[in-house]
Amino acid sequence: MNVRVLALLLRPGPGQGGVIALPMIAFALVTAIVLVVMGGAQAFWGWTDPEASIYHALAAIALVLLVVPLVSLGGAAARLSARRRDERLSTLRLMGVSPGGVITATVVESTLIAAAGALAGIVLYIACVPLLGLIPFRGTPLGLTAVLLTPLAIAGIAASMIALAGVSAVIGLRLVVISPLGVRTRAAVPRVHWVRAVGAIAVIALAFATMMWFPGTTGVIVTIIVVAGMFAAALAVLNLVGPWALKVHARRGLRRAEQASRLLAMRFILESPKAAWRQVSGVAMASFMAVFAGAGVAMVDTASAAAADDATLVLIGDIRTGLIITLVASFVMVAVSVGVNQASAIIDQRELHRSLHFFGVPLEVVDSARTRAVMAPLLVTAICSALCAAVLVLPLIGLALIVQPISIVTILAVLVAGVGIVWLSTRLTRPLLARAFAPA
Repeated sequence: MNVRVLALLLRPGPGQGGVIALPMIAFALVTAIVLVVMGGAQAFWGWTDPEASIYHALAAIALVLLVVPLVSLGGAAARLSARRRDERLSTLRLMGVSPGGVITATVVESTLIAAAGALAGIVLYIACVPLLGLIPFRGTPLGLTAVLLTPLAIAGIAASMIALAGVSAVIGLRLVVISPLGVRTRAAVPRVHWVRAVGAIAVIALAFATMMWFPGTTGVIVTIIVVAGMFAAALAVLNLVGPWALKVHARRGLRRAEQASRLLAMRFILESPKAAWRQVSGVAMASFMAVFAGAGVAMVDTASAAAADDATLVLIGDIRTGLIITLVASFVMVAVSVGVNQASAIIDQRELHRSLHFFGVPLEVVDSARTRAVMAPLLVTAICSALCAAVLVLPLIGLALIVQPISIVTILAVLVAGVGIVWLSTRLTRPLLARAFAPA
């Protein structure tokens, strides 16, 4: 395969620099947040005193609640602007390039972009380390050396992000390799099957049963590993069942559509349920964490009233600090996910927007449809995700703490903030839509 031809085909077109910039930005922020989270966990796991097991458990839960969604976001970052890349790579296939050549081109492109983003993320993490070291736990700041990962650990995490980019890109290439003409003509529609929902229900039921039986039947370390594993599995199945749920929602909405904007919105979702899910997955993860945060706030509030010694008060204060950090990190994740994915969706649908313009569809109608395509499934997604988290938390802390007023207020506040971030992102990306909507 001619290297010059490959470079020409993979080069972004005029006004489409975001094809490279967006995933690079996403990988930079994801890498930085993962490094920050791992640095904080390293400080906790460095303690070996009798009370350290409590902090180990908190660190394990925080890792699962943050790292699993971040890894999912990293995988989504590798598939940003997928339509534009798929069209270019399908051109290579139609020109006679072998499937192996297409895969090689994709892996090279994705890993280079991810490597550049990961390098920027490392720089951002190092800049944040002094601030991270000032966070107080157990009455004193964590310290610079406690939260600074070793060069080997930093390189390992960055390499994992790069490998994730390559694997995600290859997985997304199945249609390009099998049906390049279908990709070019937009006839190859990504499919999501109802089997996803069956698998998700089975995993949640297994996790609930494990939570009911396992804690208290074995050692602390094993219990922490099992409970964290169940949380990770539940978060993973959210990404599995999410696209299918959006497809079902869009089909029902399409049958009831009475306005052009609603019809377009449902069509936008059905064109690629997976891409539509990436638009709202950040809020789904945040609402999952909101249940844990709300239950944690209620538990801290109850324990504060009954605390009788300074050590207990310090522990309660540390739990509160951990909850705040987790929520802040989750909102950063939501903002990155929503902003980058919406901008990417506009770039991917540039030709569609231009075609709608030629058909006489006003910009306001398309913008309304785009907003509806994101906001309409958002509430259902957030509520279902919160219910999933409640099912897992219930065996551990009971219903009383979950339904306490302070817990409900915390959960609602997180949901409202997440929805607000998504809505604000749709407004901030409108100028990008206007440029994409304009004729060449």
